[in-house]
Amino acid sequence: MVTNKDTPMPEGPIATIIRKKLTAGLSPDRLEIEDDSARHAGHHHEGGMDGRPGGESHFNVTVVSAAFEGQGRVQRQRAVTALLRAELAGPVHALSIRALTPTEAETPAG
Repeated sequence: MVTNKDTPMPEGPIATIIRKKLTAGLSPDRLEIEDDSARHAGHHHEGGMDGRPGGESHFNVTVVSAAFEGQGRVQRQRAVTALLRAELAGPVHALSIRALTPTEAETPAG
């Protein structure tokens, strides 16, 4: 399930690919995917894989994984973008990444 402005909705094909790749590559304790494409409706880059307006071109992801232990923020971002290289070269126009260790996720700011 993905969210769109805090509303659960069926996962589209791009969100499914994102989930599979991040799960396989990072074994996350928590993975949240938000399709933020609707906020960008009408922009020239909307449409994602199926080309439908407002569909799967902008995402916010939160990944909580022990794989991030000992890594700085930039290393974590690079790890996520490396896993999603093909999607970022194609249907995904924008990706906001929040990458945390399990300990960081337990703190109030996490």
